[in-house]
This record gives sequence, C-alpha cells and structure tokens, in this order.
Amino acid sequence: MTAPRQPGDGRLPVATPAEVRRAAVGLIRRDRVTFTAVIVLNTLAAGAGLAGPWLLGGIIDEVGSGAGPAGVERLALAMPVFALAQILLGRQARHLGHRFGERTSAHIRERFVERVLALPASTVERAGVGDLTTRGTTDVAAVGHTLRDIGPEMFVAAAQALLILVAVFVVHPLLGLIGVAGLAGIRFAVRWYLRRARAAYLAEGAATSALAEQLSATVAGARTIETLSLGRRRLDVCRDAVATSRRTRERTLFLRSVLFPAVDVSYVLPVAGVLLLGGALHGRGLVSLGSVVAVALYLRQLAQPLDVILQRLEQLQSSGASFARVEGVGALPPERRGGSPVPADDRIDVVGARFAYEGGGDVLHGVDLAVRPGERLAVVGRSGAGKSTLGRLLAGIDVPRSGTVAVGGVPIAELDPGRLRRQVVLLTQEHHVFLGTVRDNLRIAAESADDARLYAALAAVGADWVRELPHGLDTGLGAGGYRADTAQAQQLALARVVLADPHTVILDEATALLDPHTARHTERALAAVLEGRTVIAIAHRLHTAHDADRVVLMENGRVAELGTHAERMAAGGAYAALWHSWHGGPRDARDARDTRDTRDTRDDVASPPEPARHDRVPRDDARPVRHDTACPGAR
Repeated sequence: MTAPRQPGDGRLPVATPAEVRRAAVGLIRRDRVTFTAVIVLNTLAAGAGLAGPWLLGGIIDEVGSGAGPAGVERLALAMPVFALAQILLGRQARHLGHRFGERTSAHIRERFVERVLALPASTVERAGVGDLTTRGTTDVAAVGHTLRDIGPEMFVAAAQALLILVAVFVVHPLLGLIGVAGLAGIRFAVRWYLRRARAAYLAEGAATSALAEQLSATVAGARTIETLSLGRRRLDVCRDAVATSRRTRERTLFLRSVLFPAVDVSYVLPVAGVLLLGGALHGRGLVSLGSVVAVALYLRQLAQPLDVILQRLEQLQSSGASFARVEGVGALPPERRGGSPVPADDRIDVVGARFAYEGGGDVLHGVDLAVRPGERLAVVGRSGAGKSTLGRLLAGIDVPRSGTVAVGGVPIAELDPGRLRRQVVLLTQEHHVFLGTVRDNLRIAAESADDARLYAALAAVGADWVRELPHGLDTGLGAGGYRADTAQAQQLALARVVLADPHTVILDEATALLDPHTARHTERALAAVLEGRTVIAIAHRLHTAHDADRVVLMENGRVAELGTHAERMAAGGAYAALWHSWHGGPRDARDARDTRDTRDTRDDVASPPEPARHDRVPRDDARPVRHDTACPGAR
C-alpha cells in the first residue's frame, strides 16, 4: 500500500518497497530480451575473468612438480586469450545494458508526464511546484542513471563475485570456507546500513523538494516580498529549509562513513586467513602451493566486484528512494476519462455546494446558483468572500465537498475532462508560455487550426505583435527565443480561449496584467467574440457588474444577493453599499440610475464598461492557480 500523505500537507505520496519492486519487474519485462542478453554476456565475461588466477596457480604447480617449459608456456599463452574474451564480452554487455537503461529511462519519463497530466488540476496545485519539479527532474534522472549505469555494473559485479566464490570452493573447499568466514564482517555492516538507508534517503528527497518549493515561491513572489518588506522572513524560511536539507544529507553521509571503512577492513581478513592457514596446511602436505596462491588471488580479486556492489548499493538506496517518489505519483487517482454522460444543454446549476481546501474549514457554505446559457454573470464581493473558489467549482477545477455542480444536468465530477474543457474554460491572470513556437502555444487549444484561424484568434485579442516577429507564428518562445512579457503571455492565453470556443468562459482578472489601453481594446474584442456565450466574470471593479445581465454578491462563502444591477441598487442592500464604497458616488439608491453618467473619469480610462474587465487584486481565497487553464487539457 502506498504511504499516505499527511492530512492537509498536499504532498504527493511515496510508493512502498513492494510497489517499487513490482514497477521494476514490469520495466524489465518490457525489454526482457535485452535484459536477458545483458545477464548472459556479463556471466560469460565474469567466467572468462576467472581463468587468470586458476592458470597462475597451475603454472606454479607445474614449476613445483618439475615439469618442462611446454606445459608452462601453454598455460601462459592461454591467459591473454581469456583476458581478451573478458574485455570483448564485457564491452558488449555494457553496450546492451546502456541501451536497456536509456529505453527504460525514456519510458519512465514519459509515464511520469502522462500521470501528472492525468491528475486533477487541484491535486497538482496542492502538491506544489517544488515537489513535482524535483520528482520530474532529480528523481527521474537518478532512476535513469541507475538503469543505464548502476544496474549493469551491479549485474557484472554480482556475476563476477558469485563465480569467484564458486571457483574458490572448486580449487579447495577448506580454503574456501576460511575465505568466506573472513567475509562475515561485510554482512553485518551491510545489514546495519540497509536498515537505516531507505528512510534516510526518503527524508533527503523530501527535504530537497521542500527546499525547491521555498526557493521557487520566493523567486516567483520577489516583487511582493520587496513591496511588503518580507525579505527577512523569506530569508529565514529558506535558511530553515536549507538547514533541514543539510541535516538529511549529513545523515546519509554518516551512514556511508560507517559502511565503507568496515567493508575495507573485511576485504583484508579473508586473504590473510587463507595465506596463514593455507601455509600451515601446505607445510603438512594437505594442499598445494598453487592452490593457496590461486585462492588468495581469487579472494583478492573478489574485493573489486564486492566494492562495486557495495558502492552501487549505496547509490541504489538513493535511486530506490527516488523511484519510490516517482512511482508515488501513479498512486493518485487520475481524472475520469471517457464514457461520461453528454450534457443536455449549457446550463450550469450549483445546488447546496460546500467546499473546503485540504486541512481547512469550509470556504463555501451551501451555495445555490443557476447560470443560464448565454447570460453575462458578474460575481462580486469583498476579498475573501469566496468568488474565485466559486469560479473554480464552476470550471470543474475543484469538486464540492457536498452538494453538486452540474452542466446540462450532468455533475461535473462525472464529466470527462476533455469534454468539460470544451464546454467550460477558466481564465485567470496567471498564464504560461510553453517552450515552442507561437503556433505550438496556440494549437494546444485547437490542434487542427490553420494559420488563418490562428491569426484571426490573435487579432481578436489585439495580439498584433505576433505579425511583427521575425518568423511570425514559427517564432520560438522562451529560452533561446522570443521572450514574451506578461501582457503578451496573457494575450496568448486569451487567444487560446478564442480557439477553444467553449460555451462558457469564466474570467477571473483575465486582463489584469494588460495596460489600460490594451486591456480596453482586448475586452471589447472579447465581448464581440464571446457574444452569445455564457460569460461569468469574477469582478473586482464593479463596472463589470454594472453591464452584466445579473450580479451575484458573495459574502462569507454564501450568495448574499442575486439580481440585476438596477434591482440590487434599488434594494439598497450590501451590493449598493459595496458599489458606493468602490465608486465614491451618490449614496442614495434612488440616484443609482445616474451612476453611469457620474462615474469617475479616471476609472473610465482604466476600466471601460465591458463585461470582461478585471483588476489585479489579492485573490480572495489564498489558493493561487499555478497553471494556465485557458485551453483544453492545459495544466
């Protein structure tokens, strides 16, 4: 059973040793022919390497018996033949071992990416960038190194060690017993090490992930940290993470510092025992001098493969912990895919929805709401009221703890993610530019779109700058290419929405990063493009609410008011008070009809009265969206 996550910590699980073994066996079965060939070639190479000590012992016995030079020359000439065979067989074994490792490593990387993309977006967000990044880079690389290099080397060394021990007993069983008895110290040192190594390396991997998370969060929020003078606090947090990581590394270093000296001493004891007792037995005529020399050389030769095994065993513990972290992602339930019901229409119904983030109390408390097809709905409220959380439930990013959110009568939890993303899209101010060309970034939303359609989508959101790029749609973005700024990245995300062509668009500060002139132009273009579609705007400047068909006022995770702008202003309730506090206009509800004409001209410039205008303010649920959901399948 996979190790569970701690409640509320959002960490991804870690696979158990049994699950890691099953995964390893599955990888071997995928390329069993190459794997078998590697074992056979390594065994033959190890067998060829055994010839040297045996031939040397034979030469000594030949000389001791007074035989002529012919016998000695024959044995001497055989030694380079076996040495050459060992080199050739070992080289071919390493070549096949590397091929096996590279293919298997590629499969692990592809499967890891597929598993992460199949996870619910909320799970990926709660896991954090640091943990996923470390598992997808450092841990996957460690597993690949094991399969490509460490694995083949350990097979070679294990085959050599086994055949050397067999050869020792074939030469002389009593001397073999003496030699094996001297190796007992290695067994105790290895047992002591293995009992502690896995937990130590898992702790080291977790500490590395935590450190990466803190560093990435600090870099991403550098401007906020500087603005709020949080530098000292973030520095202390990062120092604590560094200290924890250092302690875990010191622990694994301590384990190695105990293991290897104990092993080095154990190599000397069997050789010394064979020479001492073998010399005594030879003096009594119970064993030949050649046998004593051959066994001593074999035991000395045994140190090399054992040293490789023990050194690689230490690395295997580290990579085994990495493999457990990589495989742990597969223990999480993926999003439902395929076989989902087809919604009857585009109506969205929220009934008794309650929602709580992991480890916290309810953020939404029994929300009831019906969104009619084609209407423009504005969701307003003070910071922390639950607006963005409601938007995430409407988009299917999160699922209510109780109650239902349904599209066309089908609960969102039962909808295939591909179908859901074709119908409902959430667009926030946080967007991502993928490595690749402009065309690649746009075709994420519509794989078959031709250049004319791509340019039309860009024109719809005012992204005329793409035509001025050196290679137009073929211009590379990101490292080594054109670096799009935040406003241009947001326009690319908006263009993806146009290409995705959903029936419902949820806008949460979607144009907040654009300058006022560009934002106004983009909003007007979007208003035309989205004509006839359902638009749910999470509004922070209330001009959006003014022009919406209906307004939802959220307070403390509940729907406090629902109706048109004029109705809510006439009622003189919380919405009217919010409007006046934001607008600074007339406080009498009877004057609400004049607010369009008396609004502050400065706000007119910064926020035109189109339904898609949002300003960048702190998110109301302290749960930042870490991915761009502006297109189907984006994470």
